[in-house]
Amino acid sequence: MNADAPSEVSRTSLVRRARKIDRALANTYPDARCELDFDDPFQLLVVTVLSAQTTDRRVNAVRPRLFAAYPDAVAMAAADRSDLEAIIQSTGFFRAKADTLLKLSVVLLERHGGDVPPRLVDLVALPGVGRKTANVVLGDGFGVPGITVDTHFGRLARRFGWTKHDDPGKVENQVGSLFPKRDWVLLNHHLIWHGRRVCHARRPACGACSISRWCPAFGTGPTDPAQAEKLVKTEGRA
Repeated sequence: MNADAPSEVSRTSLVRRARKIDRALANTYPDARCELDFDDPFQLLVVTVLSAQTTDRRVNAVRPRLFAAYPDAVAMAAADRSDLEAIIQSTGFFRAKADTLLKLSVVLLERHGGDVPPRLVDLVALPGVGRKTANVVLGDGFGVPGITVDTHFGRLARRFGWTKHDDPGKVENQVGSLFPKRDWVLLNHHLIWHGRRVCHARRPACGACSISRWCPAFGTGPTDPAQAEKLVKTEGRA
């Protein structure tokens, strides 16, 4: 028997507490959703690639012009690189991002007839697409359950005691085992919204947190309600 494995009692307690936290976050953020704007899986794939190292707001700002020029994989695969770079320049790392978008559009055409595939194995085979991006596309583009381990999700999962791991794959497996698959997509949004608004990396607003009674990390940030309230952000990524 693995000495590090939790007992059946502690495992049951962990599952119950985890699901209480998720229910409380669902009540706190009833409108939780992907904060990137998109109309179809192709747009979601593209804006998710663009969201690396920048804000959702900045990506959403370039989205109308981007998809007016390149509405699908056919158009984007044929894009003039300099024109594409000019449109996405404000998102940062625009040369590398343009390279990724051009390459993945070509692969979509060659392997999938220009459509975004609804399978993890196919998505992660696309240029510049890892498990995190693939799970975003699957969950929000196709309704396929998946755990999206971004920086917020990983940080909160560790603070909540759901995992001790930093490796996204291990976090994905451990956290996924605590919840029914049908809850995974919204769970992603609940943790990401909470991480962006309240449970910050440096100074979490512990005293203004709706799930503080169940959080093992309570006290990491200010516990005084007035002080904590000043740390709360009303929007996810400004």
